[in-house]
Amino acid sequence: MTGIIVVGVDGSETALRAAQTARDLAVSMGATLHVVSAFDSDRTQVFGSGSDEWIVSDAGNAEKVARTVADGLRRPDTTVTHAAARGKPAEALIREAERTGARMIVVGNRRMSGIGRVLGSVANSVAHNAPCDVYIAKTDAD
Repeated sequence: MTGIIVVGVDGSETALRAAQTARDLAVSMGATLHVVSAFDSDRTQVFGSGSDEWIVSDAGNAEKVARTVADGLRRPDTTVTHAAARGKPAEALIREAERTGARMIVVGNRRMSGIGRVLGSVANSVAHNAPCDVYIAKTDAD
């Protein structure tokens, strides 16, 4: 399988485990790995000191998370890209998969048991609405 595998990250340890699983799948299938971090708002703050000014935004923070994870997953035999995507995590992953023509979305199984299963989870939403195959990685504690 060639094509693109999309994985969502949020800076958590469980998301990193899902991303590592996605990287291993991409390597074995000859696919490109696309690391995505979602942001839900456009909050922007400007900080300044003298003539220096820094702009911090949710989009910028999400892009930094995606880039950091993507950089940590890079291997010589695999192409890894990253992006920040607007929306709630499941919606953002689905839209990014549609935009890139992804063949698969990888998500972790976090919040798929107990009350989380009743209220829903990113994995559940993605599995029911994805335009492509979905792989749910076991990311909870061993």
